[in-house]
Amino acid sequence: MLRGRNAIVTGATSGIGLGIAKVLASKGANLAICGFAAPGIPEALCKQIGDENGVEVHYLNVDLSKTEDARRLVAETFRIFGKVDILVNDAGVQHVSPLIDFPEERWNYLHAVMLDSPFQLIQGVLPGMIERKWGRIVNISSVMGMIAAPHKPAYVSAKHGIAGLTKAVALEVAPEGVTCNAIMPATVLTDVIRSQLPNQAKVLGCSEEEAMDRVFTQNLPTRRLIEASEIGETVAFLCSEGAKSITGVLLPVDGGYTAR
Repeated sequence: MLRGRNAIVTGATSGIGLGIAKVLASKGANLAICGFAAPGIPEALCKQIGDENGVEVHYLNVDLSKTEDARRLVAETFRIFGKVDILVNDAGVQHVSPLIDFPEERWNYLHAVMLDSPFQLIQGVLPGMIERKWGRIVNISSVMGMIAAPHKPAYVSAKHGIAGLTKAVALEVAPEGVTCNAIMPATVLTDVIRSQLPNQAKVLGCSEEEAMDRVFTQNLPTRRLIEASEIGETVAFLCSEGAKSITGVLLPVDGGYTAR
């Protein structure tokens, strides 16, 4: 489906981003990935994903809170592949604090990673996409880009911002064969969530299964967390020819959470 396409996926060394990278590779896309991980892990992931799917996978060590690194990610990907067909902005960070105590440096950092770098990366890849009259941009927002929660002002505002950026980009490039959409996931089952369960169960005095329901799934109509691969499959569809008329969409993948 995506054989011969080249994709940048940020935040792809774990969690949702890794799930997206694996699915895109399974559809035939070559990948340039970035994300924080212990030494050796990114390289091992690249080899594993590449070998399993017969595609090229390259890890680029960048810090997306820095403008020059975001620009370098695009430049290095062009150097490796010659063109970029798909951009998936997934990199995300979190900080939880009451607003009156929220550190300004964390506000700036979260916005740099989750709002500024997507703008910079989109700006970098768009000229080539427009020239070739084909491109797919998928931004990973959150249900927190549609609703809100206390003590997460930077995250919520950044995710709302990426929703607005998605629509603005989509309208600007709609005649050029380029689409731009955002996926709005609810809680996705990642290693971070799994690692929290033992402590949650201890605090609540219950089993890990009950803690999962009480903390994470009781407000989801489907009563289960989303798999990272489901987000990957949704991204792959939005990158397909079948989705060429879908643009400017904020697509909840949330088990019915925002339907209430």
